[in-house]
Amino acid sequence: MADMTAAPSALTPVPPTVLNERLDVAARSDDPRAAVAGVLRETFEIARARAERRLDAGAPGREVARLYAAAADEMLSALWRVAAQTLWPISPVEAERLSLVAVGGYGRGVLAPFSDLDLLFLRSGKATPRGERVIEFILYVLWDLGAKVGPAVRSVEECLTLSRTDMTVRTALLEARSLAGDAALSNLMIDRFRDMVARADPRPFIMAKLDERAARHLKAGSTRYKVEPNVKDGKGGLRDLNTLYWIARSLAPDSRLGARVMDELFTPRERRTSDEAFDFLWRVRIHLHLIAGRAEEKLTFDLQPEVARRMGWRGRGDEPAVERFMRRYFLVARDVGALTRAMSAKLEARHQKTAMGLSRLITPFRPARRRLEVDGFWIDQGRLSVEGAEVFAADPIKLLTLFVCADRHDLDLHPDAFSAVTRSLSLVTPRLRRDPEASKAFIGIVAHGQRPYRVLTLMNETGLLGRFLPEWGRIVGQTQFNMYHAYTVDEHTLQAIGIINDIARGKLRDDHPLASEIVHLISDMEALMLAMLLHDVGKGGERGQLEDGAIAARRACERLGVDQRRIELVVWLVRNHLALSDHAQKRDLSDPATIRAFAELVGDPERLRMLLVLTVADIRAVGPGVWNGWKGQLMRTLYNQVAALFRGEDVARADPLADEAELVARARVEGAAARARPTPTVEGLPVQTTEISIAATDRPGLFADLAQTMAALGADVTDARVATSDQGVVLDVFRVQDGAGQPYGQAEPRRLKTLVEALERAARGEGRIGKAPEPAGNARRAAFEVRPVVMVDHHASETATVVEVSGADRPGLLAALSRVFNDEGLNIRSAHVASFGERAVDSFYVVDRKGRKVASEQRIEELKTGLETVLDSRAPAPAGRKVASARASARDVSELGRRARKPVSRAPEAR
Repeated sequence: MADMTAAPSALTPVPPTVLNERLDVAARSDDPRAAVAGVLRETFEIARARAERRLDAGAPGREVARLYAAAADEMLSALWRVAAQTLWPISPVEAERLSLVAVGGYGRGVLAPFSDLDLLFLRSGKATPRGERVIEFILYVLWDLGAKVGPAVRSVEECLTLSRTDMTVRTALLEARSLAGDAALSNLMIDRFRDMVARADPRPFIMAKLDERAARHLKAGSTRYKVEPNVKDGKGGLRDLNTLYWIARSLAPDSRLGARVMDELFTPRERRTSDEAFDFLWRVRIHLHLIAGRAEEKLTFDLQPEVARRMGWRGRGDEPAVERFMRRYFLVARDVGALTRAMSAKLEARHQKTAMGLSRLITPFRPARRRLEVDGFWIDQGRLSVEGAEVFAADPIKLLTLFVCADRHDLDLHPDAFSAVTRSLSLVTPRLRRDPEASKAFIGIVAHGQRPYRVLTLMNETGLLGRFLPEWGRIVGQTQFNMYHAYTVDEHTLQAIGIINDIARGKLRDDHPLASEIVHLISDMEALMLAMLLHDVGKGGERGQLEDGAIAARRACERLGVDQRRIELVVWLVRNHLALSDHAQKRDLSDPATIRAFAELVGDPERLRMLLVLTVADIRAVGPGVWNGWKGQLMRTLYNQVAALFRGEDVARADPLADEAELVARARVEGAAARARPTPTVEGLPVQTTEISIAATDRPGLFADLAQTMAALGADVTDARVATSDQGVVLDVFRVQDGAGQPYGQAEPRRLKTLVEALERAARGEGRIGKAPEPAGNARRAAFEVRPVVMVDHHASETATVVEVSGADRPGLLAALSRVFNDEGLNIRSAHVASFGERAVDSFYVVDRKGRKVASEQRIEELKTGLETVLDSRAPAPAGRKVASARASARDVSELGRRARKPVSRAPEAR
C-alpha cells in the first residue's frame, strides 16, 4: 500500500452520500475498476491521514489502530456496495447469498498502516458465477490500491469443518465480525462457530497456541532483550499479548475479546498493565510502518532514533533519547513476559495437568501441596509458591529466601509467588538491603547458586533484583545504541554470570579449555561473581563506565557487608575488566614491553586468573558469534606469557612468524607467498570469515598495498594481525568477508583464487592496484554517529610509537588508514585490527624510515590530521529512505580515551 501514504489534497471526510454518488458514476465508466479505485484511494487516504494526525497528537496506540481499521471498514463497505449491488445486483436465489467478514487481527478491529487485510468471503454453498465476479472485482480493486490482502473463500460448513482441526483457521475465526453483505449469513457462521468452540475441548487449541508461541520465539530470538526487537513476533511483543487473548476467547467465545476470562485470570493491576503494553506497542508498531513505508515489524537501529523522536522522547544528561526510549520498550516487554507467565500458569492451575497437556475446563481444584523447609513456602504443581504476600510482610528477608529455595530445589516460580513478590517490593528498605542475613542469601545465589542465570533472571523480572541492589536497578532494560552489543545491559550481565557458572561446571571445556582449568584455582569465587554482576553498572555514568562502575561497586559491596579485602578486589576487577581484552586485541604480544606492562597492571596470579575468566564470559555474552578462536588464542597467549613472568621466567621477544614457518620459507625464495583457508569452526558455529596469510620481505608501503588490493577486490577486513621479524620478513594475517557478510570466496571460489594471486603480486611490488569500489549505503550503519578518535602512545612499546584509531567502520577503511602512514613516511611494524559492530578500533606500531619512534610533535599532528580526515569520511546514506542518526557512541569514545595508557594526544570532537 505504498501509494496510500501520500498526503491527500484535503482532509475533510467525504460524506457517505457523496461517496456513493461518485462511486456510482465511476461504476458506469468505460473502466469501472480503475475509476472505482481512484475514488476509493482519495477517501481512504483522507481517513488514514486522520488516524496519523491522532497518532501525532499522542493518542493511545489502540485508538489509532482502530482508526486505521475503521478507514478500511469504510473503504470495503463502499467497495462491496459497488460490486454486489451496482455492478452485479443481489439475487434472491439462496445459492447467491454472499457476505464479507473481517477475520484475524483485522476482525479484532485494529490495523497498522500496512497490515494485511484478512478477509473471508462467505458463501451459503458452492461457488456461483456472480459470486466469483464480485469477489474478483473486489480483490483486483484492493490490489490496485496497493493493499495486502489475505483472502479466503468458504462456505459456512467449510469454515466449521476446517476450524475443528486447523488451529490457525480457528484463531482467525475467533475474531470474525461482519463487514458487508448478507449479515444473516455472517451471523449464522459466527454463532455456529462460537457454539462449537464453547462445546469443544480447549486443550488442543491452548497447546497449539503455546507451541506456536515457543516456535515464534525460537525464530525471533529466545530472549526478549535483544537490542533490535521484533515488535510483532518477538518475545514480549504484540503477538504474545494477542496469544493471551486468543486463549481467553477460546474459553469464552461469546465474550468480547475474552474479557470474562481475562477478568478471572488477571488482577486489576495486571489488566492495566496489559492495556498500557498494548497501547505502547501499537504506537511503536504504527510509527515503524509509517517511517519504513511498509509493513516493517523489526525495530532496527536505523529506525529506533526516529521512532523515539516521533514518540516524544528526549535525551537526558549523557543518555540519548533513543536509549531512553528503548529502555522503556524493554520494560514493557518484561511486563508482557510477566503477564504471559501469570496467565499460562493460572490456566494450568485451573486445569488438571495430564500427560496430554491441559485438560478440559473443569471446576478449579487445589492439588496436594508439598511444604518446604521454610514456613509459608510450598510446591504447587512443580512450582515454588507462597501462602501469600503476608509471608513477606511478616519477614521481608523471605523475599530473598524464596529465590534461594528456587535455586536449591531447581523450581520455577508459581505465578502467585511471582505476583506476591512484585506486590511486596515496598518492603525492600535500606534496612533490608543492609541486613546480613539478606546479604548472605543474595551473595549465595550469585556466587554459589546451581543456576544463577535462571534465578537472577526471575529476580530481575519480578523487580526484586533492582530494588534490592539499586546499582543494578539503573541498568535494567538499558540499551547501548551500537551494533556490537546484542542484548540489554542487564541481560548481557546475567548471561555472563551464567557462562562463568557453566565454565566452573565443566560445560564449556571444549570451547574454553584454559578458563575451565584455571577457574578451579580461583580462591575467591564470591569476588569474581560480584565483579561480574557489577561490571557494567557504570554504563552511562558521567565519569565513564569504568570509574563510575568502580564507585558503584564499592558502594554496593559495602552495603552488602563484604569485607574490605574482597571489596578492593571487586572494585579492581570492575575498573579493569576491559584490560585483558584491550591488551590482547590491541597490543603486540610479541613485544616484552606489552607483557611487562600488563603484568604490572595485574599484579598477581589470582587477579590474572579472575580477569581471564571474567573476560571470556563478558565477550561471549555480548552476542552470538562475537567470541571466536582468534580472540581465544590472543588471550591465551597473553595469559600464558604473564603467568610465566609471575613464575619468575624471563620474557623474551617472541618470534611472531614461528607458526607460519612454511609460508615464511616459501616467501624467502619467491619474494612473497599467500595462503587462504576457512576460519576454523568455534563453539559449534562457523566464524564467518576467510583467513588469508601473506608472508613477504618488508618494504615501505607493503601493508598499504595489501590492504588496498583487498579493498579493490571487495574483501572486507574484519580482523588483521601484522608482525615483523628481526630478519625483515613480514607476516600479515587477515580475516575477510564479502559484501554480503559471508566468508570471502565461499560463494565464488574463483574470486578467492584471484585475490590470493593479486596479494602475492602486490607483496612483491608488482602489478597495478585498483581503486576500491565505492561502499554501498547501509541504513543500519548510517544511524550511528561514530566520533573519530586518534591517540598516540610513546610508552606502550620500547621500539615503536603506538597509534590507536577508532571510527565508523566501512569497506576500504584499513587501506585508507595504512596509506596515510605510508604517505607520512612511516612503516607499520605491527597492526592489530578489529571491528566492534559499527566501530573499527585499530592499533598500529609504527616507526620512521630509519626504524625509530616518531618523536616530532609536528609530525604527530600531521599524522593525526591525515588519519582524522580518513575517519571523518562517511559512506553515503542509502537511497530511498531518510534515517535519523544518534550520537550514541560518545560514551564508547570517551571510554576509549580513558583506557589508553598515557595518551599523548586525542582527536577533537566530531565536526
